[in-house]
Amino acid sequence: MTEFAIFWEWLAFAVRWLHVITAIAWIGSSFYFIALDLGLRQRPGLPEGAFGEEWQVHGGGFYHIQKYLVAPAEMPEHLTWFKWESYATWLSGAALMAIVYWAGAELFLIDSEKADLSQWQAIAISAASLSVGWIVYDLLCKSGLGEKPTLLMILLFILLVIMGWGYNQIFTGKAMMLHLGAFTASIMSANVFFIIMPNQRIVVADLKAGRKPDPKYGKIAKLRSTHNNYLTLPVIFLMLSNHYPLAFATEFNWVIAAIVFLMGVVIRHYFNSTHAHKAAPHWTWLVATILFLVIVWLSTVPSALTGERKLSAAQERFIQSVHFAPVAELVASRCSMCHAAEPVWEGIQRAPKGVVLENEADIAAQAHEIYINAGRSHAMPPGNITGITTDERALIVVWFDDVRG
Repeated sequence: MTEFAIFWEWLAFAVRWLHVITAIAWIGSSFYFIALDLGLRQRPGLPEGAFGEEWQVHGGGFYHIQKYLVAPAEMPEHLTWFKWESYATWLSGAALMAIVYWAGAELFLIDSEKADLSQWQAIAISAASLSVGWIVYDLLCKSGLGEKPTLLMILLFILLVIMGWGYNQIFTGKAMMLHLGAFTASIMSANVFFIIMPNQRIVVADLKAGRKPDPKYGKIAKLRSTHNNYLTLPVIFLMLSNHYPLAFATEFNWVIAAIVFLMGVVIRHYFNSTHAHKAAPHWTWLVATILFLVIVWLSTVPSALTGERKLSAAQERFIQSVHFAPVAELVASRCSMCHAAEPVWEGIQRAPKGVVLENEADIAAQAHEIYINAGRSHAMPPGNITGITTDERALIVVWFDDVRG
């Protein structure tokens, strides 16, 4: 069991790394092409069918780029497709969700206080929910709302808020954030797979057959690509949110997630406007700052307003373990001087990453992180500054394996 736990942790690490690499590739190409598209300039003498051009300099050379709004007169000899960045990001993200949240559903996904679900029920809801967003969103895009992009984005935002609230009714806060990110990313990747790429294939097929391509296919693909552009920043936050308990571990986490979407939109609006050589909308940074301050306030709302949360069944088992008492004593003597509501360690003003380990419930809630960071590895305490011994680390491993084994 011990060897398997180590293997599983490294598997999660490998898939997470792959996910980050592919996401960087997808986001990079997406942001580049949106910036390129917005920066195109028109001039007399462009080739027939060319919408605009742009000169760029990078890596010691100059690039002359021209865009055809529909297609050139004939099929070019060399054509580069951009699709695998999106597919690989989604596939690696789905694998990571299965490894971490589905295999560890009892600990990371299920909150028995919210919904008493079996592991398979939780997994089924998790998997099925990811397709809901695409179905609703796609129907909206294919309706008359496709001609009203602003209204369409507002309706998509409402859908995301509803899903965030819904996830929070049945899953842990950490899982809510992650699933809302996966929900949104699924819409983005489905845009590429079901709309953008098929439309581009139709245009290419028309060129090869000597037919004049219909401009509607490019227009539809452009709309979906623009939506993806505005959704990217919120998705990045949601995917990283599990590092920040003040974001996911509060009663108002779903509201925080909704506000993050608004922040992402206004920030992208700033960059898209500057890329289009328009007057920079500096007001967007003020709006983003105000929204961020609202998030900070929501994360620190007095518990008198939110109430105390009960322990989940999995957390109860960690406390009931025969090894819990010595582990709790260990945590109190080696960890809680920093991981406290009011840290006493000199120079530490706030519990690192918001992780507080002051009572049984705190320790049970952070069992996995204690196991990985102080049991299986020497990541905590930093530099082993509190002098945790090898035997004490072994005790943490025995405690966690006993409950999870």
